[in-house]
Amino acid sequence: MSKEQILKIGIPKGSLSESTADLFRRAGFNLGILSRGYRPSIDDPQLSCIMFRAQEMSRYVEDGVVDAGLTGHDWVCENGSDIHEVCELVYSKATTRPARWVLAVPNESKVQRVEDLRGGIVATELVNVTRRYFEQKGIDVRIEFSWGATEVKARLVDAIVELTETGSSLQANNLRVIDELLASTPRFIANKEAYDEPWKRQKIDSVALLLRGAIEARAKVGLKLNVAKSKMNKVLAILPAELSPTISSLADEKYVAMEVILEVEVERQIVPQLQKAGATGIIVYPLNKVIP
Repeated sequence: MSKEQILKIGIPKGSLSESTADLFRRAGFNLGILSRGYRPSIDDPQLSCIMFRAQEMSRYVEDGVVDAGLTGHDWVCENGSDIHEVCELVYSKATTRPARWVLAVPNESKVQRVEDLRGGIVATELVNVTRRYFEQKGIDVRIEFSWGATEVKARLVDAIVELTETGSSLQANNLRVIDELLASTPRFIANKEAYDEPWKRQKIDSVALLLRGAIEARAKVGLKLNVAKSKMNKVLAILPAELSPTISSLADEKYVAMEVILEVEVERQIVPQLQKAGATGIIVYPLNKVIP
């Protein structure tokens, strides 16, 4: 294999590393991350992985240090990186909802509106996005960089801009939200020159397809069942209208087997109904990937 046929992928180090490794494994890759290592192993000879902080990833992708990488949309915005966005990958360590960068103050603060912060101090790790936010509103504030534990500093400055997924940390620190600056989800991004190369584009798109398939499968299950032909219409009426199950004949000509893929929430609701309608031998199984 020629040197050119190696795709360099940046894996985020930090809070997203564990969920990223899990995503790659569910997509069919054996991605091994050592706690103190920066070179994850992967069982694809055409891939080479290196770990960077998510905050830095888009800069390294833009500069061509790696061909592609995974990072948050927030850090692409913060760095102003000129990259190609391959796809959105909605996964995280806590929730599938987008993470939000919010402007927050202590519950006891007199600040009720963004305008009340005029002339004040705002601490955040997301300095450039925060600066642009206040500039667009025409509000003069001093932005101070804060490296972690920003919630603790909320009582030392006038406000903070902090990342929240569930809101539990803000509540635990007795903070309330004044406004939302940015919603962010993980993205698979590529260096523009690398994405213009046919082989690298094909490889990047293939990896993206498998990663998206793994995410799609997380919220779905497969469902198998047997049903008498005389009760088949009752069972079909219970399944969501947009789903068309695979129906196969059984050795006993009076029965058929059905198989369908559906959302986890739907499966929980309809399995008892299917049994009452006459379905037997119901099997629910997890999925690794669902390729659209």
